[in-house]
Amino acid sequence: MRARFWGSRGSLATPGPDTVRYGGNTSCIEVRPEDGSLVILDSGTGIRALGVELDGTAPKRIDILLSHLHLDHLEGLGFFAPLWDPGTELHIWGPSSPTRSLSDRISQYLSPPLFPVRLGEVPARLHLHDAPQEPWMLGSATITARPILHRGPTVGYRIEDAGRSMAYLTDHEPGLAVDLATVAPEWVSGFEVAAGADVLIHDCQYTEEEYPERAGFGHSSTKHVADFARLAGAHRLLLFHHDPNHNDDELESLCERVRELWDAGEVDLAREGEEIDFS
Repeated sequence: MRARFWGSRGSLATPGPDTVRYGGNTSCIEVRPEDGSLVILDSGTGIRALGVELDGTAPKRIDILLSHLHLDHLEGLGFFAPLWDPGTELHIWGPSSPTRSLSDRISQYLSPPLFPVRLGEVPARLHLHDAPQEPWMLGSATITARPILHRGPTVGYRIEDAGRSMAYLTDHEPGLAVDLATVAPEWVSGFEVAAGADVLIHDCQYTEEEYPERAGFGHSSTKHVADFARLAGAHRLLLFHHDPNHNDDELESLCERVRELWDAGEVDLAREGEEIDFS
């Protein structure tokens, strides 16, 4: 299994000289299971460049796993080249809602006046699915989705392939109103997804000083992500969903703080363009 980051920024794309080291595009990760199939985590602005890279080489079937439908995780979908190829079979998975279908919610964005073309008019053969409660297979990979703490329906994903595992909890606030250092693991949001993961990709949007004024926004502080990684027993932690107000130097300071708080594994910042080989 291999993974490549096409976007690791949160909330708003922030291109410019202050974000060039870690990137300004919003959430998108390309995952290639052992069988060569293509699974994409979220369709933020980073998915546009992925579509360009795939020109002429895209597999007939592509699966996109949406963590939730906030705009920074969806806004690149209309600019993903395979969406406009009638030969593409595009499966989009996302969290279920008690009130509206996944198609209706995505169509809110992919329709006038926000977008010139309606979802039902795109050439690709679209199949939209609520993420199932039980694990399912995409190519050689086993996918598990579980609801996690964030504003609105949101899921975290675990991808397992050839004995390796990756957990993706991009917008997640497990420390909301609880002390992660003392609570039992089975009561913690996202624990089942992250437990023992070889690579844990986790929200780390705020410093400990910033968090109190943003509690309840659905994102984690440096302390929360360190406590969660310890609780989950992750082996490598990649900090994700970088705040648009944090420049590269500030992100590196934030990463150093997480390393101080959790030294049981490797800690790095998710970097646009970075590739991970799980073999």
